[in-house]
Amino acid sequence: MAGGNPGTELDLDWVQSVKVNLPAVKKRADEIKTKRTVKNQWQAAWLLKAVTCIDLTTLSGDDTFTNVQRLCHKAKHPIRSDLLKSMDMQDKDITCGAVCVYSSRVPDAVKALKEVGGESIPIASVATGFPAGQTPLQQRLDEIKQAVSDGATEIDIVINRAYALAGNWKGVYEEVKACKAACGNAHMKTILATGDLGSLVNVQKASLVAMMAGSDFIKTSTGKEGVNATFPVALTMVRAIREYYHRTGYKVGFKPAGGIRTAKDACSWLALMKEELGNDWLTPQMFRIGASSLLGDIERQLFHFVTGHYAASHELAMA
Repeated sequence: MAGGNPGTELDLDWVQSVKVNLPAVKKRADEIKTKRTVKNQWQAAWLLKAVTCIDLTTLSGDDTFTNVQRLCHKAKHPIRSDLLKSMDMQDKDITCGAVCVYSSRVPDAVKALKEVGGESIPIASVATGFPAGQTPLQQRLDEIKQAVSDGATEIDIVINRAYALAGNWKGVYEEVKACKAACGNAHMKTILATGDLGSLVNVQKASLVAMMAGSDFIKTSTGKEGVNATFPVALTMVRAIREYYHRTGYKVGFKPAGGIRTAKDACSWLALMKEELGNDWLTPQMFRIGASSLLGDIERQLFHFVTGHYAASHELAMA
């Protein structure tokens, strides 16, 4: 996991100097989305790589231990063993990048991963009043500490959108920094809720401020906004990551979340990371995809690669 970002002092001059060339960003985003394809065994390899970068997620009001148990089993065994054997990948220990649950379900995830021998799989917990973040700061910090105490190794926080929309970047910085301190040894992903920020300029400013405050990852969305992970937003964020790395030497990870459902989408996101940030970011330590249904389509495509036909619904286990 990315963990080499201690943060920096807040540089408001840098933040206020941000400019975004919207037509150029949209043109580049369309290029990545529509023109990057891989086929046959290369596609299978990319899809297996994508599996290892998935934060397999359940964030529903009706989550129970059984839901979480099923999620953890799928995270440990994301692809049918016979398919992996056919691709000579059975001994590569392919698992999902993490399981992601509400803070109240962290003890369930700890127990369920232990049951399936998946103790090495990170447990990510959304905290800080997810998804709206409209709770008092102390309450948000307490939620982080409780989740870490219960066994979460990664914390996905949400920023204060009211501060961001008002241009109170000092307020955003101070809150994110306080959250980082509350995380202790757990790694922190900062959700910008980009669908609520209004402009790509605000997205880039929020990205920079979150990284200055010590975020180990920046993440597009909660998955609950009207607009979630889009390629123009992603380009803006990964270019902020690149700029931050060039200025400070600290590498920050990236996590798109919300609306990523198909194997083709997964390949496009991997292509974006490879072309914009390079191979160093093509690992679970630097790149995650927040998704609940994506894995099912990836396994379906791998089944087709191995057998030459698509699986019937009963042939693949549900996540």
